[in-house]
Amino acid sequence: MFVFFLNKHFSLAVAFFRRSSQVAVVGTAVRRTAKDLRLGETGTICCLEDPEMALKLLEMGCVPGVQVRLSGRAPLGDPLMLVLGDQEYTLSVRASEAATILLKE
Repeated sequence: MFVFFLNKHFSLAVAFFRRSSQVAVVGTAVRRTAKDLRLGETGTICCLEDPEMALKLLEMGCVPGVQVRLSGRAPLGDPLMLVLGDQEYTLSVRASEAATILLKE
């Protein structure tokens, strides 16, 4: 019984860690990023987290209010292929860059 009890809690802790590592924490609110999107899932850009990366992403079309859809992911998870807006503009970004794109809930 004791071993089952430890294994059960250990697996729950690992599952919780995996889930919690997929979202960015801003202040006290938990926010999703473009990196957290599943294949085919859409979200609306809220803001950009990194000031240095923000200018680059804004120039590439990642403007707040634009819908973004994850259309593909490389075999090892990096880079990501995002489709921006209604015009089907396709953008390929690194996972670290996608992590700076915060989405509305």
